[in-house]
Amino acid sequence: MVKLTRIYTKGGDKGKTALGSGKRVVKHHPRVAAYGTVDETNAAVGLARLHTATLDDPEIDAILGRVQNDLFDLGADLATPEVENPEFPPLRIVAEQVERLEREIDRLNAELAPLNSFVLPGGSAAAAYLHLARTVARRAEREITELAESDTINPQAIRYINRLSDLFFVMSRSVNDRGAGDVLWEPGATRGGK
Repeated sequence: MVKLTRIYTKGGDKGKTALGSGKRVVKHHPRVAAYGTVDETNAAVGLARLHTATLDDPEIDAILGRVQNDLFDLGADLATPEVENPEFPPLRIVAEQVERLEREIDRLNAELAPLNSFVLPGGSAAAAYLHLARTVARRAEREITELAESDTINPQAIRYINRLSDLFFVMSRSVNDRGAGDVLWEPGATRGGK
């Protein structure tokens, strides 16, 4: 169990932070950037939940609550580099977490009409915030895959963040009256100065 008694430690005052392994790295290290963006994703999910909690579909909010917990797992996974003979087994994202996202995506998507155009972020506040979470998750994915080019990363972590942005997209359509409230892109519609 985590126990925080002091909020500031002054340990980062010289621009370094500790990873889960205890190793200290600069705060702009790619690993720190990756799990920092996972934290941003979690904050965006929190904003979305302000709006999904009031919907007639409590399952959406419950899924997002599980996702927020998973995102802390993902952050812990990324914050702890692979080391030989670790003192404690590191927390890692597992295939079951990815598979649960896939089941949720499939179930929600089955209720939606097929798309004939790209969707613009919006329609409802809940959908707009889910799109924000989707775009931040995509940035986290870019940073995680970039980190994977130079460091060992749990492959399930990459799978998880990839599926998560898909879940946010499907959820955004679901909360937009199952897609009826989606705002669709009209290619070239604003080129004529209108």
